[in-house]
Amino acid sequence: MKKNMFRTLLTLLAVASAQTSCTEEISPITEPRQQNEITVAEAGTFAKGADVSWLTQMESEGLTFTNKAGVATECMALLKEDCYVNSIRFRVWVNPAEGWNNADDVLVKARRAASLGLRVMIDFHFSDTWADPGHQTTPAAWANYDLTQMKSAVAEHVRSTLTKLKTYGVTPEWVQIGNETRTGMLWPLGSTDNGGNFAALVNAGYDAVKEVFADAKVIVHVDGGDNLALYTYLFGNLKSYNGKYDMVGMSLYPETGKSAEAVAKCISNVTTIYNTYGKPVMICEVGMDYDQAEECRDCIASLISQGKATGHLEGIFYWEPQAPAGYNGGYNKGCFSNGRPTVALDAFGE
Repeated sequence: MKKNMFRTLLTLLAVASAQTSCTEEISPITEPRQQNEITVAEAGTFAKGADVSWLTQMESEGLTFTNKAGVATECMALLKEDCYVNSIRFRVWVNPAEGWNNADDVLVKARRAASLGLRVMIDFHFSDTWADPGHQTTPAAWANYDLTQMKSAVAEHVRSTLTKLKTYGVTPEWVQIGNETRTGMLWPLGSTDNGGNFAALVNAGYDAVKEVFADAKVIVHVDGGDNLALYTYLFGNLKSYNGKYDMVGMSLYPETGKSAEAVAKCISNVTTIYNTYGKPVMICEVGMDYDQAEECRDCIASLISQGKATGHLEGIFYWEPQAPAGYNGGYNKGCFSNGRPTVALDAFGE
């Protein structure tokens, strides 16, 4: 929405709070909570997560969700209750055209998650829209910045967004600096083709995170968790230029019928990455075709069991599980059917 975005989000929050089975009421956004008023369960344990960044947009479009018993339930509440999810991830865009995923939208969703006792990951894309292996578009307002200005912009964006969360009692356990940055971010300036620019920008974000939340784990995220070469290249660049991060983030989207092979390669890479760089791994995104719920369940179960056995995998986040088939231009890797969870996430409870 381009008009009255903030007011709309507050209305959505009130509606969703009324739907949720959680008895704690979320206070108006004009009344900040103290940080110690929210207790997040299971911090530091294996993360069983979901990225639900589309949620407020979906609610504005009238989409609803039901638990496995068919009872209408707020999405994050049913993920926790029916799907054993203990962590939630939200992407942040700088100045998105329609407002979704900006800092205010993220605040609404993050406060709702925290009120449910869910742990929070914040994923900075450093773009006005999608950042991924093929798109790392610099925000329009930053388009003409030099490296010094860009580092300042990255730091201020991270600092201001996280400070807003802190003011309202939300403490992220993890913060991503960039999304699927296989060849850098904030192109062309922050491309890995430009020597140490990417590392310099990552470090600006890292320092800003630690300034607000000293204990938050900073993640650098790459796609293709079954492709070691991507990680050797990107993290080799960071090592060469003294890039700072606490954890390696992966995406993994196995093809139908090939999930066992993808899992085996991914888990092998977890061990190699830890042995090479000394960093644990988080699978920040996983997904399979929406009509492959049983294979998806088995894939997640294998990732959990084999990943835990390495001692170096710290969790798994399903990407937009609540999305209906074909949502927002054709996303088909959600794992709900008619607004109700399938068996795909049952592996989180095993």
